[in-house]
Amino acid sequence: MPKRSKPHPPASSRERIREAGKALFARKGFEATSTVAICRLAGTSESQLIKHFGGKQGLLEAIFQSAWDHINPALRLATQSVPSPREKFRILTEMVLNFLHRDRELQTLFLLEGRRIRKNGELVSLVDGFLEFVALIDGIIRQMAESGDLAPDINPEALRSGLMGAIEGMLRDLLLAESSQYSARYSEADMRRVVFRFLSCSLTPRTDAALGA
Repeated sequence: MPKRSKPHPPASSRERIREAGKALFARKGFEATSTVAICRLAGTSESQLIKHFGGKQGLLEAIFQSAWDHINPALRLATQSVPSPREKFRILTEMVLNFLHRDRELQTLFLLEGRRIRKNGELVSLVDGFLEFVALIDGIIRQMAESGDLAPDINPEALRSGLMGAIEGMLRDLLLAESSQYSARYSEADMRRVVFRFLSCSLTPRTDAALGA
């Protein structure tokens, strides 16, 4: 007789709350989602939400941190043995875009709920995973500078912020175009070309077919 596969262990209340919050925040928005609705979907109590996350803000941060805990190790593994910093950046960009493409709820949260001012006037806390991701990009750009690839008049951190802002802006406009009359008639391939051309303009003149510029 064929062996039966072992059933997956039931998700903990923490995991259920995190997944319920992720789904509702993406569908209804952070402000419009109540802790009651989250706990009802998760099949647990508000006391469990408070116990695990401290409140709704802590839950949102935990959702972001959980995502970065999956993304960052994969990025490091994929780029650590690649000698060319340009190729490292290409791989990193492709992997992040593919990850977000597979998880539309997370993409929505990253683009519409991350780093925005709330009603209490405070910015969303920058979770450690996001800061680790920024450090990874900074390390790649620093390698470009050290190898002579980066134009001497380009500030590495300004380049990092510009590249990240371009990617976020184009992804956000694509998302808005799906639910409104906002004009964003371009593909993800078009977006990649813009990002890599943007990067190429900040580098010293050198042919690099792998960059795709």
